[in-house]
Amino acid sequence: MPRQMVFDYVIVGGGSAGCVLANRLSADEQHRVCLLEAGPVDRSLLISIPAGIGYLLPGKRYNLHHYTEPQQQLNGRRLFWPRGRTLGGSSSINAMLYIRGSGADYDAWEAAGNPGWGWRDLLPYFLMSEGNEHGSDAHHSGYGPLAVSDLKWKTKAGIAFVRAAQSAGHRLNNDFNGSQQNGVGFYQVTQKHGRRCSSAAAYLHPVKSRPNLSVFTRSQAARLLFKGDRVTGVELLNGKRILANKEVLLCAGAIQSPQLLLLSGIGPEAELKKHGIVPQAHLPGVGGNLQDHLDITQVVEASQPVTFSDSLWPKILTALRLPEFLFANRGPLTNNVAEAGGFACSSRAGGQPDIQFHFSSAPLFEHGLKKFGGYGYSLHACALRPRSRGEITLANRDPRSQPLIQPNYLSDPEDMAVMMEAFEMARDILLTSGLQQYHKHWWSPEKSLRSKVSIKRFIRSRAETIYHPVGTCKMGSDELAVVDSQLKVHGVDGLRVVDASIMPTLISGNTNAPVIAIAEKAADLILGKQSAPQFVHTEVLETE
Repeated sequence: MPRQMVFDYVIVGGGSAGCVLANRLSADEQHRVCLLEAGPVDRSLLISIPAGIGYLLPGKRYNLHHYTEPQQQLNGRRLFWPRGRTLGGSSSINAMLYIRGSGADYDAWEAAGNPGWGWRDLLPYFLMSEGNEHGSDAHHSGYGPLAVSDLKWKTKAGIAFVRAAQSAGHRLNNDFNGSQQNGVGFYQVTQKHGRRCSSAAAYLHPVKSRPNLSVFTRSQAARLLFKGDRVTGVELLNGKRILANKEVLLCAGAIQSPQLLLLSGIGPEAELKKHGIVPQAHLPGVGGNLQDHLDITQVVEASQPVTFSDSLWPKILTALRLPEFLFANRGPLTNNVAEAGGFACSSRAGGQPDIQFHFSSAPLFEHGLKKFGGYGYSLHACALRPRSRGEITLANRDPRSQPLIQPNYLSDPEDMAVMMEAFEMARDILLTSGLQQYHKHWWSPEKSLRSKVSIKRFIRSRAETIYHPVGTCKMGSDELAVVDSQLKVHGVDGLRVVDASIMPTLISGNTNAPVIAIAEKAADLILGKQSAPQFVHTEVLETE
């Protein structure tokens, strides 16, 4: 790579949003587009194999391991925050769940001062991206690049969970992205022919041979380059400069995007001066408004081989199914482990689901970093709309250093109240006869907890992230907003942020599909398209 290169658009971050922009902006051959990714290429069979998530999440080749600051409300623990670091970003290492969230989530964004970001505005972009194997109907599209499908292989424990949850009072829901979100069932996943469909597989790899698109991996941005109030490019760690004639598009995610802004002098002046960084734009909200879904998991050892296992012989038997995966696109390796789940309302929900379940057909301890032999299953429960807010700040001015992550989990007492209800709902499902038939003994907690005191104590000692950080470059017009409704950084020309960090508030579900929809809309904003793509039936599409 020459010491300096010039493009029209420079995209920083080859994750879920960056791959979308690389595709859409390079579709016009007159646009010279550069995509910069700090991690390696996504050339690994483990990424393609859905069950490979069990190795990707604790691994370090495609996953940057972050840890939070000690959490006061979680017994001073530092929580593990994995982030994908390869083409496709976290969509290359996640559980592949395709969830949009509640329509009310997006209407709240618009009501908070973000015109054009309501449910009816974003829905066409969800449809534009979605390629559902069931085809198009009133709620789905079968034509988009992001493949969405049913699981090809399900465990007996997963099937038992869905039945057990119904017997515990939850309705069956075969489509969490349809007319209602509440209920339980199997998730649809971003897979094609039983293989992971990351944003790189969906958007980038099909167009990587375009002569006007340059993709550079292992190319970490160190800082943004300025000329006056305008961002003109990016300087990499190795000192090379990538210049942008039109715009720099920051797609590095809810942790790295605010970090790069701060390193470049965009943020609260006092914070910048503390690290000897010359302020370029005083934006006190950079790094603030951090939100995440906190999750509490109960783990049961199974009495029968109805799940995956970390024991040697079951792992060998599963590995022997590799030819079935490679040549027939079926079998247990197509399973995403977090196969089933659903949505429910606490007593504080206000009509919209505020609890989500993830049923994992494996015994999961500390994100898979800690292994237990034997068969088992895990039921996660998270609070979807936390009130607690945290921040991302710099540890120092070295771009190689990881930033400080302070989520402030459970700093608002309401969050603990919802978490306790979520725990109790999950426990009641595990205690139904449908799952008791496979119940050998409790792994975590060591017994069924009943008292409020013991449940609260367990949450403080065992709650973890479910990997959905957002909000640190908040969209809006208030004094803590970082970008406007066009995703342009306030007070800075030539720079937009396009990733989960722009979300004013968390959505009610997994965040990958919404980030892809955000990027689809952003591409239209960048290219100056005045209206969203039109689809049949959009007038009846609602999420209740």
